[in-house]
Amino acid sequence: MEGVNWTSRKEFVLLGFSDYPKTEMFIFILCLIMYIVILMGNSIIIVLTILDCHLHTPMYFFLSNLSFLDICFTSFFVPKMLTNFLSENKTISFYGCMIQMYITLSMGSTECVLLATMAYDRYVAICNPLRYPIIMKKRLCVQLVVTSWVIGFLDSAMETALIIGLPFCGKNIINHFACELLAILKLVCVDISLNEIILLIDSITFTFSPLLLIITSYIFILSTILRINSAEGRKKAFSTCSSHLTVVTVFYGTILFIYMKPRSKNSIADKFITLFYSVMTPMLNPIIYTLRNKEVNRAMRNVLKRLTFMRGL
Repeated sequence: MEGVNWTSRKEFVLLGFSDYPKTEMFIFILCLIMYIVILMGNSIIIVLTILDCHLHTPMYFFLSNLSFLDICFTSFFVPKMLTNFLSENKTISFYGCMIQMYITLSMGSTECVLLATMAYDRYVAICNPLRYPIIMKKRLCVQLVVTSWVIGFLDSAMETALIIGLPFCGKNIINHFACELLAILKLVCVDISLNEIILLIDSITFTFSPLLLIITSYIFILSTILRINSAEGRKKAFSTCSSHLTVVTVFYGTILFIYMKPRSKNSIADKFITLFYSVMTPMLNPIIYTLRNKEVNRAMRNVLKRLTFMRGL
């Protein structure tokens, strides 16, 4: 790589899928549809949790925050990505790129902690049902959500600070569709061994520590469910956490696959995997909770009946 520092130009070029123009148009249409589903699906869940009093519970309070987080996460890179797919000018300013990376990293870290918080909620609901209303008070729920957001933004600030001051040399082309951390690090022209070690420790701490808490919670949950005598009781207890478990499996399954798979020489394959994690997962979350949750479906019917009645007046 050339030894000329170009940071002063203050812009990157997001290569995306421009080497595959036919594929790029197909991805544009697919991502546009998925983004619309993300906005509509997650917005519906937020509106339902506000309008239906039966959903004014800790579980749905956490779920509405997850939906809001998914909307924010995708909105900070998908519109720019879709614009670049149709434009010959695929540039993004240096600080715009840093902001995009900071927000997406913070949202990812926040989701990890929020999913762990939701697992704790299910643990209390199933393992300590009589004390659930006492433990999971509104104040504690708000504190847990605020803590999740604060941890996510502080963690992302540290990661971004490690990168923003580094010198970038040679070509300013990011071989990705967004300002992705690993793709940006490839443009750095100094030794980043220490940065990589710090980022690895940070990823393990803030990504897999919540996973450990989730696994621990579900070990206790499973142990409690197996001690229930009736099959109907076991089925009912498991159904209260099946949607969350499915979301956790999709979310962390994709992350583990990305970080643990061998480095591929086929960059387009890596882009498709990241695209699945970045767009498909936020789209699946509301679908999973809608299809597998009777309370959400009932709330949707009640709100639709209420709107139909008001329209008829």
